[in-house]
Amino acid sequence: MNPILKLARPDILSLQPYQHAAWEPTLERMHANEMPWRADGDRSGAGLNRYPEPQPDALIEHLAHLYGVAPKSVIAGRGSDEGIDLLVRAFCRAGVDSVLICPPTFGMYKVSARIQGAGVIEVPLVKERGFELDVQAVLAACNENVKLVFVCTPNNPTGNLLDRASIETLCTQLSDKALVVVDEAYIEFAGVPSMVSELKRYPNLVILRTLSKAYALAGARCGALLAHEDIVSLLARVITPYALPTHTIDAVLEFTNAAHVAESKQRIALILSERARLAERLTPLPLIKKVWTSDSNFILVDCNDADAVLRAALAAGLIIRDPRSQLGLGSCLRISIGTPEQNDRLVRGVARASGVAA
Repeated sequence: MNPILKLARPDILSLQPYQHAAWEPTLERMHANEMPWRADGDRSGAGLNRYPEPQPDALIEHLAHLYGVAPKSVIAGRGSDEGIDLLVRAFCRAGVDSVLICPPTFGMYKVSARIQGAGVIEVPLVKERGFELDVQAVLAACNENVKLVFVCTPNNPTGNLLDRASIETLCTQLSDKALVVVDEAYIEFAGVPSMVSELKRYPNLVILRTLSKAYALAGARCGALLAHEDIVSLLARVITPYALPTHTIDAVLEFTNAAHVAESKQRIALILSERARLAERLTPLPLIKKVWTSDSNFILVDCNDADAVLRAALAAGLIIRDPRSQLGLGSCLRISIGTPEQNDRLVRGVARASGVAA
């Protein structure tokens, strides 16, 4: 057994999970209180009148192949968000344990911890060094009650990759103290390998992946948590019995096949080209103070007048993200890379508001 499981909540370790209806596809179902007929027009694979298979074998094997891990190292859920929630619920005792985050970063780490009643320790990224991870500060802040350390790379909303060697240092130094949860929601846009190859080296490493970004499946709500099989087995006790809807399962199997993987790569290449073009065109405009370097499908823009940029986007029929409430982002906006036409329209709007020609 992975010794890292000693960090889990004792009541979760001893939990008897919900016993869902047995999955026996060769038998006709009269055991799950379902309607025996499909709704008129239901053309789903398994039928929407039937509960979906819990952690479907075909889906898990497909995701394992997609991400390069063994099926026993995969648990599928509703986006990365469910993976975050499962980890916090399984490892953090309310009023006792804590998570550590590095703001500015993805807000669900803190939200999930607060919902669970767990503490949140914050060690800011170093803005003066391009939002760099402060490894020594993280290690110094990891007291005995910190069970999860969340690092997002590329980071949201700053867009930058965090140093891989620094993350490996965290895994080594916290090997028997905490899980290091690496959120790779945007890794496909970064041009670097996933840390999935390090799962065998670091039993306390957990990786979050999502199909929402690179595979254009945000509406399907499917993500994967990749970890040592003992961690996956533990989380399987906590996840809801039928977490993934039938339509989601069907969509993932269809839209991440070989043809769609090829399509995804072409679209990512266009996003990267547009990211560079949009940054180049925004940088000289008077309303823009700085465009931060990005390894993701969005850019963080420091503004001389963020409100004016927001108004310019709205006037152009566009909405961009306002993260100014986050630490260190008091004059910043986050812009997702759109189509070439959308990007041109945004530039023209900001230029017009700046009083210059685009």
